[in-house]
Amino acid sequence: MAWNETENEDNTIYKVVINHEGQYSIWPDYKDLPLGWQSPGKTGTKADCLAYIKEVWTDMRPLSLREKMDEAKTLPSPSRGIDTNRSREKSLVERLCERDHPVEVILRPERTVSLLREAIERAYVHVKFTGTAGGTELGLRLDSEKSAFGSADSDDEQGTVHIEGNLMLDYVKVKCIADIDLSSMAGRGHLVKLESEENPTHENAQCAAMH
Repeated sequence: MAWNETENEDNTIYKVVINHEGQYSIWPDYKDLPLGWQSPGKTGTKADCLAYIKEVWTDMRPLSLREKMDEAKTLPSPSRGIDTNRSREKSLVERLCERDHPVEVILRPERTVSLLREAIERAYVHVKFTGTAGGTELGLRLDSEKSAFGSADSDDEQGTVHIEGNLMLDYVKVKCIADIDLSSMAGRGHLVKLESEENPTHENAQCAAMH
């Protein structure tokens, strides 16, 4: 039996349909439109409908994507209006390493020379950098060889005490160096960044106040 080409022809009439995203397709004309689709009015054979879609559907992106991309074009560039040459804001560690800053010794329940001597003998002192926002209180494990009363007179509460101690501040290994006047329990101090291979004697010391 010879093959009859007409038996395999698609004689269905189709309609062009479009959804809310502007995407085209075809649908048998005798069927009800599926939910979310509508017809612009074009009907015909499959070939006719596909030719129509090829002509009108020139942008294959969904409508929502096109709208977002068009909106993005109207927004200012992230770098627009920003001074890219402006240096970044320095970190707390960097600021405290730059120069000497006002500091005071924190002793509880009160600040006395005798309690300061005891703290130095225990090799642990709290020092507060008072010039930062809210103050920055640090707990120092002192270097006993470099921290002592020296020539200071604890009886008359006169003279200056030199202290040095290592700690971790904001995950950076630093050394705190300060000179404290016994009469006021305040003085000047600064931080020094330590090399990564150096191990601070108290790595768990952290900033105890808002910076």
